[in-house]
Order: sequence, then C-alpha cells, then structure tokens
Amino acid sequence: MSSPHRHIPPLEVRERAACMCDHGDFCTSYAPGHALHLIQARLASATPSDWADAIVEAADARSGFVIVRTLGDGSAVALWNGAGAAGRLTVGTPVALHERYHVLAVGSERFNVLRG
Repeated sequence: MSSPHRHIPPLEVRERAACMCDHGDFCTSYAPGHALHLIQARLASATPSDWADAIVEAADARSGFVIVRTLGDGSAVALWNGAGAAGRLTVGTPVALHERYHVLAVGSERFNVLRG
C-alpha cells in the first residue's frame, strides 16, 4: 500500500528581480536602458540613416537620466541608461541617437537607452 501523494505548492516569490546595475555593478540585462546587445549594436551600425546628431542638455549620473536635443528638428529627448552613459556625459557633449534601435553613441562608445 502506498501513501497518498501530497502536493507541495510552489513558494511565492516575494522579491523582484533586479539588474546588477541597480547595485553599482555591470548590467546583467539587455532590456531597454541596460546592456547593449551585440545584435542591437550591429543593427544600429547597419542602418546609418537612422542616426540623429544631438547635444547633451542634462546628464544625471546618479539617476542615469540624460536629456539630449536633436540638431535636426530641435526636439528634446529624455533617455535613461543604467550602464553608466550619464556618468560619461557633460552638458554640451555631442552625441548621436539611433532612433530605431535606441542606441546612444558617445564617441566610440555605444549605450542601450530607454526613451522616456
């Protein structure tokens, strides 16, 4: 005779998963605003007509927010990046923003950005 099977319910997850950049380490996520994926970088470099030149208006390294003003139509674009883009920027820095693939180019560096 066998004993009846007891169903053990799964434990409820009480913590929200967080990227390591929330703790001051390297990004472990490829979600918008986190680490730049190789495919995202290649797609951005393969579509040069989608880049827009811009100038940094504000950068807050603590929050990760950057505001750039595009040179084409003069619109202000709010961006967020958890991988440290805001810490590398100062007001007046020329950058390029890839509109379709959400990549911010700062010199030779590329960052995955979340449009805000």
